[in-house]
Amino acid sequence: MLAAFARVAEAGFEGLRLRQVAEDVGIDHSTLHHHFATKQHLVDAVAEYATRQFWVLGAGPDDPVAALRAHLAGLRAMLDDRPDLFAVTVELDLRARRDPAVAEAMDRYQAGWREVLTGLLARGNDRGSWAGPVDPEVVTELVIAVVKGVRLAPATAGPVFAQLEDLLIGDGGGRT
Repeated sequence: MLAAFARVAEAGFEGLRLRQVAEDVGIDHSTLHHHFATKQHLVDAVAEYATRQFWVLGAGPDDPVAALRAHLAGLRAMLDDRPDLFAVTVELDLRARRDPAVAEAMDRYQAGWREVLTGLLARGNDRGSWAGPVDPEVVTELVIAVVKGVRLAPATAGPVFAQLEDLLIGDGGGRT
């Protein structure tokens, strides 16, 4: 799966060939099929791996403001440290627009990220942490849309995330 991930990061889905992935890990093509019956199964595993990387950013301080700031800082760091991850997620999102199986997998795996963000935003509402009440589901989609946008222009991530933070937290934040 990691070899397939690297292939997608390097050459997109057009460069993902099962024989090449098997060669990259030093196994026979038929052995790869033992683990991933079809290319679609391998793509699904790549989608799961890529999207799960974002879930870990949800673990953090109990304080919603600190957790949101940590989440956005983690995303900024990932943009710098893991350009391969963002290249793969762009490829997956584009493929999902044309391939219902990939769209279903992406929806399924992004559900964890959405759940973490929605819970964080709801806790912030309960504690009066935000500049004003927010709709957790809508703001979750806003955060995800911002992330998906800045991965195409990573140099903009700092100011974009800072503006998002300002909009949500306001001056001082954490008015608990």
